[in-house]
Amino acid sequence: MDLGIAGRTALVCASSKGLGLACATALAREGVAVTMTARGGELLEAAARAIGEQTGATIRTVVGDITTVEGRALALAACPQPDILVTNAGGPKPGDFREWSREDWIAAIDANMLTPIALIKATVDGMMARGFGRIVNITSGAVKAPIDILGLSNGARSGLTGFVAGLARTTVARNVTINNLLPGPFETERLLTTAAASARASGKSVDQILAERRAANPAGRFGHPDEFGAACAWLCSAHAGFVTGQNLLMDGGAYPGTF
Repeated sequence: MDLGIAGRTALVCASSKGLGLACATALAREGVAVTMTARGGELLEAAARAIGEQTGATIRTVVGDITTVEGRALALAACPQPDILVTNAGGPKPGDFREWSREDWIAAIDANMLTPIALIKATVDGMMARGFGRIVNITSGAVKAPIDILGLSNGARSGLTGFVAGLARTTVARNVTINNLLPGPFETERLLTTAAASARASGKSVDQILAERRAANPAGRFGHPDEFGAACAWLCSAHAGFVTGQNLLMDGGAYPGTF
């Protein structure tokens, strides 16, 4: 399927690895001019080169922390009028809520709620004026089914979800959609981090934890980042203009609910 977005511009945040990288790669394959951001310059440049080799695209890179005012300013200076915005930031640390300080909560809210909102605020009016925009927020399956050791993420990302639900209904008439992609267990560094935390708490090995999680998933496996990137690209496509304010859960069927 031709997604109809060749020649569009995209800003993909925190995209040097994992699901952000998968989204940047999928968009580049569709002929989108992609600007990637990340904190680590070496890894980011390597990722951009790899995408260029795979797709023939020229990728712009911006080194900076997207969760800071300065990092967002750098990203928006490099890509001031994106047609497509993919927000993403590393998830907060796992643990017991009794151990978290006010500073831990503020950092989680800044990174996983207020940063996406700031980026949307900076770009959505321009998208509406031009008559095309696609905003995809990478959140978490924990928004649908909270995970006890990820309370910081559960809270911050749920706040973003509530905000998007209201805003998305006010922009769609101008062909600007805002949706959330909710990853379950994908083969990323984040998965290994949470598995390590579970291993420490349970006394099991990381391999045991991972094997149990694979077996417990209806798909019998973890998701591959390429699958996630493809879903993101479709939500950003010309064909997805009637989809807004939605939370697309990608978890292999792990969530047991009907709705």
